[in-house]
Amino acid sequence: YLWLHIGLTEVSLGVRHAAWDFYTGTAQSDSGRPVIQLRLVGEKRKHYEGRVEVLYNGEWGTVCDDDFSISAAHVVCRELGFVDAESWSPSAKYGRGEGRIWLDNVHCSGSEKSLAHCSSNGFGVSDCKHSEDVGVVCSQKRIPGFKFIRSQLPGRLRSGVPVQVEDVRIRATYSQRKRIPITEGFLEVKDGGKWRQICSVDWTEMNSRVICGMYGFPGEKRFNTRPYKLLAKRRKKNFWGFSVNCTGNEANLSECKVGQEIELKGNDTCGQGMPVVVSCVPGRAFAPSVSMGFRKAYRVEQPLVRLRGGAMIGEGRVEVLKNGEWGTVCDDNWDMRAATVVCRELGFGSAKEALTGARMGQGIGPVQMNEVDCSGFEKSLTECRFNREALGCSHEEDAAVRCNVPAMGFNKRLRLAGGRNPYEGRVEVLTERNGSLVWGTVCSDSWGTMEAMVVCRQLGLGFASHAFQETYYWQGDSSADAIVMSGVRCSGTELTLDQCLHHGKHILCPKGGGRFSAGVSCTQTAPDLVLSSQVVEQTTYLEDRPMYALQCAHEEHCLASSANQADPTSYRRLLRFSSQIHNNGQSDFRPRAAHHSWVWHECHRHYHSMEVFTHYDLLSLNGTKVAEGHKASFCLEDTHCDEGIQKRYECANFGAQGITVGCWDTYRHDIDCQWVDITDVKPGDYIFQVVINPNYEVAESDYTNNIMKCRARYDGHRIWMYNCHIGENSLTSTMLGLVNNRI
Repeated sequence: YLWLHIGLTEVSLGVRHAAWDFYTGTAQSDSGRPVIQLRLVGEKRKHYEGRVEVLYNGEWGTVCDDDFSISAAHVVCRELGFVDAESWSPSAKYGRGEGRIWLDNVHCSGSEKSLAHCSSNGFGVSDCKHSEDVGVVCSQKRIPGFKFIRSQLPGRLRSGVPVQVEDVRIRATYSQRKRIPITEGFLEVKDGGKWRQICSVDWTEMNSRVICGMYGFPGEKRFNTRPYKLLAKRRKKNFWGFSVNCTGNEANLSECKVGQEIELKGNDTCGQGMPVVVSCVPGRAFAPSVSMGFRKAYRVEQPLVRLRGGAMIGEGRVEVLKNGEWGTVCDDNWDMRAATVVCRELGFGSAKEALTGARMGQGIGPVQMNEVDCSGFEKSLTECRFNREALGCSHEEDAAVRCNVPAMGFNKRLRLAGGRNPYEGRVEVLTERNGSLVWGTVCSDSWGTMEAMVVCRQLGLGFASHAFQETYYWQGDSSADAIVMSGVRCSGTELTLDQCLHHGKHILCPKGGGRFSAGVSCTQTAPDLVLSSQVVEQTTYLEDRPMYALQCAHEEHCLASSANQADPTSYRRLLRFSSQIHNNGQSDFRPRAAHHSWVWHECHRHYHSMEVFTHYDLLSLNGTKVAEGHKASFCLEDTHCDEGIQKRYECANFGAQGITVGCWDTYRHDIDCQWVDITDVKPGDYIFQVVINPNYEVAESDYTNNIMKCRARYDGHRIWMYNCHIGENSLTSTMLGLVNNRI
């Protein structure tokens, strides 16, 4: 058998050594203190935050915020299996609870093993209202080796035997062992150190939906029960003695309610039931096959929702297509239900996190939805209710998600060797040669940022910060020195390096391997440059400039080929404009080349840190280039920054170059080369196009927003620039404009 497993997130501590107090009706620890269980619930966006609730005397209740402190929050989080707390919140931030307020005026030193060990007014003694319910945010890091224990069964507690569930897994049968990912098999839980099956009595499709979501699958499906019944008859049965009741919206089995205790006879039967089997439907990108390939039978439809700016597969800023234009979603009321609808819609499982505050970078375009309210069962986020009247949301409030994705084992087919840390090194791939699997290196011919991005994503290491074509300084395993992959060309969207275009069995690598093997350096964050289309529209004009004033520009190839340097009295007609380039990402934009390798240009007396930073092109309506320009990045600096952000880069005195997150660099219209030479262009209608970082020299979190297109009309004397848009919106809007004009 093969299996997958995942830890549960809601826990209780101390129950294993509890005894039952028949006088008070509560569990007592060996020290005589009451034993409690904790959980984090309410209107929350992450599994490690929420309203603190306490199970005492068989009843869930809340904790009052009076005298609560970060020390008490630390105790809560550690009791829940997290390393510590990040913060706590008063005044029912995660919604008002129900029932009893079990604890009030809680005082903790921070070293207590349980909230029950902290001093308080006593259980049930409180003068608070539920408007004072306290909440906490725990760190994401788990306590190593922590046992996940869960029980909501007063009946089981009355017997003095606690319920312990440490893990859950889908155990695939022998016939499905080669299918990746594992989508079907017996469901088992680990109880008291032993793996046990769950009885299918009272098991529902909603339960299966939750399990599938945990493992990265958007939904459950029917399956053939006959082979499983035959297998169940042959195997010795070892059942878990409880049923489970899920609504279908839970992100994890641990959030479902434990049902009634099932009477088992000798632990061999569960009435008329059999062991639970779960069968899941994988998303299109993860459809399994024996050869580890990918099915093409799924119908491709125009997506209404997409993710942008995420480092890993299944995460990113949520963007919605509306009226032909992509825009973002405001994080007001953004929660796990809405995030899970997005994740399932895109072919992933349930959401791990619903992120707020533009955690995956700021988007562009309109904010399409605000105050989203989903039931959790919608097929698309666009079916959820939202506030159509709410205004005022900025891109600083863009919502994002992290989704559960299937365990594909991609990271086991690739490794980095010889680096100074796990995020860098020579790229080594596992491939089949002469019937056996061997490790080898990748030819660095044509190796660039896009290929490095795929490697970093496949290894789960984030974005690529650098792509190396020489790796002599990284000594890998000598047995893996041979080149096993060459001619690699990636679009950047592939899940694995072997999905990229590359040579087959016949390796072609003119430089050979060794020092010319491909390498990468990965990072968890990346910049994201976006041009302001509004500034381009507002600043465009024509200038006729004499050739004698364009000598430096001619040297830097900023004029059309027809420019005659020998005739200083001739004129060139220049389409001039300003460009304002924002860094909306999560890290600074820095030139790839180190300062010592920048190129000095004597005529302009400045350094070029990137030979080409932007392309400027004038295209005919059918896409043919009629004029072109480019901007060498002689000065990347923080011209202006958002409020509260300090400038870090300034070109004066040959200082460091770059663009800080939240800042922008403005190339004014009156700077040399900030133009397109249109001297030879005839009057007519055109498309003006700007592409930032066109050669992908610097890795970004999103390249789709690096392009801007505008409509341009030139009458021989004046020029009008209008309908400028960024990214995919640029193509859609420009084409719509063309159609409307012709109609």
